[in-house]
Amino acid sequence: MTRSEADIESSSAPLIEHLIELRRRLIWSIAGFFCAFLVCFFFAKGIFNFLVVPYQTATLWAGITDRQVELIYTAPQEFFFTQIKIAAFGGLFLAFPIIATQIYKFVAPGLYRDERSAFLPFLVATPVLFLLGAALVYYFFTPMVMWFFLSMEQSGTGGQAAIQLLPRVSEYLSLIMTLIFAFGLVFQLPVVATLLVRAGIVTAQGLAEKRKYMIVIAFVVAAVLTPPDPMSQIGLAIPTILLYEVSILTGRWIERNRARQQAAAEAQAQQDG
Repeated sequence: MTRSEADIESSSAPLIEHLIELRRRLIWSIAGFFCAFLVCFFFAKGIFNFLVVPYQTATLWAGITDRQVELIYTAPQEFFFTQIKIAAFGGLFLAFPIIATQIYKFVAPGLYRDERSAFLPFLVATPVLFLLGAALVYYFFTPMVMWFFLSMEQSGTGGQAAIQLLPRVSEYLSLIMTLIFAFGLVFQLPVVATLLVRAGIVTAQGLAEKRKYMIVIAFVVAAVLTPPDPMSQIGLAIPTILLYEVSILTGRWIERNRARQQAAAEAQAQQDG
């Protein structure tokens, strides 16, 4: 056996162990998602009623109190597939702690102790920031968007045709899921920027200098991720810009801490020398 063949043979066992470990983590993640999917599918109607609350809030903002909130479906299978989408979305959300834990358990053995301690806060901050974005969508942004759409209704008085909003269940779910995903994704900006600053890929000063470009990018991203109406696009672009400013402040705080640690290490080295 040649040296190269021996090297391949000696490295095959760790590779197989990594693949076995990856399969184990994938099985746990898929099993967690499947269980969460079943639970959410069982409560799909209740979850959908919960998601309709922002629409009900919008009718109150619009002063519509003379009729009940009504949604329709125009195909026999539409509401069934809507419930499947709810179960998939809710299952992924509920199973995220399990999936994130499995990811951490897979990568943690290859990290140093200080790298593991630095990785954990970001693992916790990710779902928290996503929840903040989803809460903003649920309690304020979706009611505001639906109020904007309800304001276009026409009463039918004075010989005019009556025009009334009757949203389909699938389209309403797609709207609120898109908004939750868009805001949840944007709220990860401080996490991504902090990781880049911590890794030394970017600096807080560099982020500050690119501020004007980020403003343009924020509106472009908002136009892509949100429905084609100005309320949604402006409502997503403004939080994106504010979160970018938070990322700059967080990056400066990390750089100050890093400078203090380096100064303390140099002072300690001089004392030891």
